[in-house]
Amino acid sequence: MRVVSFGELLIDFVALEMGVSVGDASGFIKAPGGAPANVAVAVARLGYDSSFMGQVGDDPFGKHLAEILEAESVNIDGLTFSSEARTALAFVSNTDDGDRSFMFYRNPSADMLMTPEDVNTDVIDDSDIFHFGSISMIHEPSKSATLKAVQYALDKGKFVSYDPNLRLPLWENAEVAKAGLLEGFEYANFVKISADEVEFLTGGKDINPLWRDRIEMICVTHGHNGAVIYLKDGTTLQHNGYTVRAIDTTGAGDSFVAGMLIGILEHPDDYQAHLADILDFANGVGALTTRQKGAIPSLPSMEQVKNFIATHKS
Repeated sequence: MRVVSFGELLIDFVALEMGVSVGDASGFIKAPGGAPANVAVAVARLGYDSSFMGQVGDDPFGKHLAEILEAESVNIDGLTFSSEARTALAFVSNTDDGDRSFMFYRNPSADMLMTPEDVNTDVIDDSDIFHFGSISMIHEPSKSATLKAVQYALDKGKFVSYDPNLRLPLWENAEVAKAGLLEGFEYANFVKISADEVEFLTGGKDINPLWRDRIEMICVTHGHNGAVIYLKDGTTLQHNGYTVRAIDTTGAGDSFVAGMLIGILEHPDDYQAHLADILDFANGVGALTTRQKGAIPSLPSMEQVKNFIATHKS
């Protein structure tokens, strides 16, 4: 059972201090990141087969990121290296409660230049779940590469997961961003979306405008307040989350996605019957990811998650 994640892989430079802007930080911690890559490593850390598809620069940062994925037992047969652009960078600052602001260096970056011809469909053949996000759909040719991969996954009967990850500064404007994020919903069986992203896309809290024919489940995350699952038949399921001292929330949503996908992998024919346990597990994974700086360095193991949940339930 394998999850393949498609999209951006980059370097996050996380400010040393809490509560300062990127410009005022005295220094930064280098951490591998990129939402789909975070999902890929989170799946592997939790003990499941994982693959990553995307593009980095043929440069020291790109090679460093490839080595990290391999060290985390993530298959990188779908990773390509560009000689035309460098690996993307993001500078991240955290508020005192762990929320983030970003400044990106990608004009263009290597991930933006991935083409449909770069897509290794053999990696998708070997998967059960295909996960993708919205960032790789902002520019061409990476948008066409993304759509080729996700359509191939659907044609092969794979379960498709989508994260409409809103990074507004990367889009031309808010209207274009809204249309771009919504396009991904057309391909998904499962959508993980934050409450802020629901507000951006619908103007309120009502998720009904977000349903599309293929979607079986929408999960709205509320940060430290947990998450709510919505099913097409009107069923809802809520988890109030776990209380931790958040240091850096980068990657928490991605690790939450990994927790959900693992639950679906474990119950491919009747995952909806196990959603209470799946949602509880995913919230535990997400909470643990906030307790240190950086996304990938913070991702927990299966043993850590099980111990954490057991302790907090006792």
